Amino acid sequence: MEYNFFATVARMKYINRWALMRNTREENLSEHSLDVSMIAHALCVIGNARYGKNLDANHAAIIGLYHDASEIITGDMPTPIKYYNQDIKEAYKTIEERANRKLLSQLPDDISRAYEDVFFKSDNYEYEWRLVKAADKLSALIKCIEEEKTGNKEFTKAKEATCKTVEKLANELPEVNDFMIEFLPAYAKTLDELN
Repeated sequence: MEYNFFATVARMKYINRWALMRNTREENLSEHSLDVSMIAHALCVIGNARYGKNLDANHAAIIGLYHDASEIITGDMPTPIKYYNQDIKEAYKTIEERANRKLLSQLPDDISRAYEDVFFKSDNYEYEWRLVKAADKLSALIKCIEEEKTGNKEFTKAKEATCKTVEKLANELPEVNDFMIEFLPAYAKTLDELN
């Protein structure tokens, strides 16, 4: 029997983010997911190395890779709409869950079980899920910084709002605070400044 899961997930590269914004460089869902995956992994490593936690950095990275996979089916809903009110927010969560179930149905049963705690939150990885969500916000902030660096003022308000969200997360999650202090400033540098 043939299964469509990986061919479907490979279509993340066709889903563009920030659809309502003028971008100097478009960002697709594959690129975003890679960034979230790397940042989530780093946040777990920071938690383990500095705060004595026992986080599964590899699992967090995998969650990050698939965290927005439902958008292959739903598309990328703009944040102002997705969070407009509680009714829309809850309805969209239901739609995302159904889309994730649809994706998992494209795997053989014996394999799909291994993806359950990647596509759906579980108590076993509760903190890792929080760090993936934080990595998602950090990735959005990085996109705003990169756009602003090119002179694109379209992302100014998005950067301000995302900054507030990330700062709140940094007060709750020490790993996010460390990442903001030690790694975030480098995203505003030019290539020559990075070398």
